[in-house]
Amino acid sequence: MLTGAMAVTAACALPPADASEAAASDFEAEFLQRGVMGTFVRLEIATDRVTLINEARAQKRYVPASTFKIANSLIAIETGAVKGPGDVFSWNGQPALMKDWERDMTLADAIRVSNVPVYQEIARSVGLKAYEDWLDRLGYGNANPGSAVDRFWLDGPLTISAIEQTSFLAALALQELPMSKAAQAAVKGMLHRETRGSRSLYAKTGWLTAATPQIGWWVGWVEGDGRIDTFALNIDVASDSDLPKRQEIGLAILSRMGLYGA
Repeated sequence: MLTGAMAVTAACALPPADASEAAASDFEAEFLQRGVMGTFVRLEIATDRVTLINEARAQKRYVPASTFKIANSLIAIETGAVKGPGDVFSWNGQPALMKDWERDMTLADAIRVSNVPVYQEIARSVGLKAYEDWLDRLGYGNANPGSAVDRFWLDGPLTISAIEQTSFLAALALQELPMSKAAQAAVKGMLHRETRGSRSLYAKTGWLTAATPQIGWWVGWVEGDGRIDTFALNIDVASDSDLPKRQEIGLAILSRMGLYGA
């Protein structure tokens, strides 16, 4: 697995993983043609080989926003704050930021629609002391939950880089995090989005609004045919119309790399 001392190699300096992998300029074009700045990191787990676009940005830490729901779900299950994906959370009947949040839902539903109030409720049950312990044990970014137990992944001070995201996700995909296999398997199942051919996609979006510019995340992994590749993308978000570009760019790059078909 990758460590803090790992070598990071730009995509243009890497030999192609296979005949279908495009040049780095083609990857960069996916951002440019959509008018956004960003980075993309791919980690091939079997070889610890890193391919990236925009190396400086790939190493820069940002607040994880809703991509933290991955780690938050793991910590919640491991600490017993929730039992598993089927736990039900009741809507309080008040108008919510998103209409999709205005209903009772399971933990699995909540991560799929990125329900912030549900995860804030979970965070208050977990408590700051447990987060301080688990963020350190997981090696998650700067591992700093600060003092606001239900806001630290939305406003900071918790931050993580795209490179660190891929390493964390690699450990989860392999179920090698320092926690129970059951918790890891449960969260992996909640992250599954679709399967194309023999390859399955596991992913989570994030949208950091407490920054200028705002930041959009898309992180996850693709597995199948005996291999796993993790990825992390983030972009500057100037308006809501930029949000769909997270997955558009990510899927286009995964396809160009020959990792996930159109």
